[in-house]
Amino acid sequence: MEQKENYLRAVRFERPDYIPMVFAINDACYNAYPQEELFALMESHPKLFPGFTAPPLPYRPNYARVARKDAPYRDDFGCLWETTVDGITGTVTKHPLADWSAFDSYRAPDPDVCMGIGPIDWQQIRRDIAATPNLLHMGGLRHGHTFLQLCDIRGYQNLMFDMADEEPRLFQLIELIEHFNLGIIQHYLACGVDVMTYGEDLGMQVGPMLSPDQFRRFIKPSYQKLIRPAKEKGLPIHMHSDGDIRTLVDDIIDGGVEIINLQDLVNGIDWIANRFAGKICVDLDIDRQKVTRFGTPKDIEALIRKEVTAIGSKQGGLMMIYGLYPDIPLENVKALMDAMENYMGYFD
Repeated sequence: MEQKENYLRAVRFERPDYIPMVFAINDACYNAYPQEELFALMESHPKLFPGFTAPPLPYRPNYARVARKDAPYRDDFGCLWETTVDGITGTVTKHPLADWSAFDSYRAPDPDVCMGIGPIDWQQIRRDIAATPNLLHMGGLRHGHTFLQLCDIRGYQNLMFDMADEEPRLFQLIELIEHFNLGIIQHYLACGVDVMTYGEDLGMQVGPMLSPDQFRRFIKPSYQKLIRPAKEKGLPIHMHSDGDIRTLVDDIIDGGVEIINLQDLVNGIDWIANRFAGKICVDLDIDRQKVTRFGTPKDIEALIRKEVTAIGSKQGGLMMIYGLYPDIPLENVKALMDAMENYMGYFD
């Protein structure tokens, strides 16, 4: 079964051949690990890295604009990003509307030419999709499209005061961001993508960064407006958030979300299974803080097995993703790759 069909069957509980697994390697890893060893692991796991061939060494990644050490980047919304490690997404250090006095002259970027964090060529995307109809094509908003965008523009503390005060200009700013985001979504729909993704982080280690009431009042209406055009086209809706989102999740998925991407241990494997298994496809984000960082290869194999058996089924409804960042022991990297490949076909 082709990857595209298998993915869509997993989403729709139509008995996929295997559990879709993604092993995403952050660009900072290419400076943190011996490159030849990392590439050898990738070549030896063809199910996770189909068709991969190691590039000439040394390999130099093309770091994202928001992830370049000693190279501050001002994005399309006027937010200044800085990072201390090449490959690791930085943080916004200067907020363009830290003071509301600048609001009258503030303008949104143009979705015809940029994504919010850099330029985009819609004609090229359209050509690429048309040339590869058998591949799965995902479109979506930049990570941090609404709540985090507000944080980046105003600053988190200012935003919390704005919400508490029901600041009238906040509603205008939300509308400005929403209009831009809808422009991005309409472009992707016109290009013919297969899945629409909406990713931003709402959770902390314990609980979310805003209250459920704040989410319903200020963020959820935008989410539902942004989902609606893709839903009307019949596209699966993929929603992502890091952190503990248990008190927000019902509102997050309200409106037609078919795939929820959330973190395993911070939300709880059993809680995720009880809440979603057999109902909504779970794109499970595998732990990066505890077991894979400090556990043994045996612990890692047990974690993946528990997650697959607790949430997955022959009908589908489970995907898994692991994001590799520096400081994970290489033996644990191998154990993860082994376990993810081994359990892809658990329900076969």
